[in-house]
Amino acid sequence: MINFFKYNWQVRDEWFEWCNQLPKEELIKDRTGGVGSILYTLFHIIDVENSWLRSIQGKEDVVVEFADYHTLDKVKSLSNTLRKEVTEYLKLNLEEFKNELVSVPWDEDTYTVDEIVHHIITHEIHHIGQLSVWARELELSPVSANFIGRELKSVYSY
Repeated sequence: MINFFKYNWQVRDEWFEWCNQLPKEELIKDRTGGVGSILYTLFHIIDVENSWLRSIQGKEDVVVEFADYHTLDKVKSLSNTLRKEVTEYLKLNLEEFKNELVSVPWDEDTYTVDEIVHHIITHEIHHIGQLSVWARELELSPVSANFIGRELKSVYSY
């Protein structure tokens, strides 16, 4: 499971780099499909990861507002800051907790830790696909989504 988090983070960082070639107007332009804009999609991925992982840990959800992170640098900084907390949690043996039930304030159902971890991973992959479609609409090559061939950094180095 850890390798999928490392994969998502590596691809996310590559998307941040990819975004450097675009003017801010393109980053915040409302687009068809997805959650709106390129920049908001990256923000949304980070926010969802953080909210679900805090819920697994029994912590209160911290609502972050996009208005406070409306530039590429601020979204990258948010990603790096929250990743440190996630990394600390991932050092634990998730296998021990995988069947624990978790309630979240934004949903009436309960989920196992295992379901939530899988949701977090696939949620980011889903939105990375949307970013790839938008990249092609801009006639630019998207970031590679390949898992094979990546040298994934140690989760503890984040």
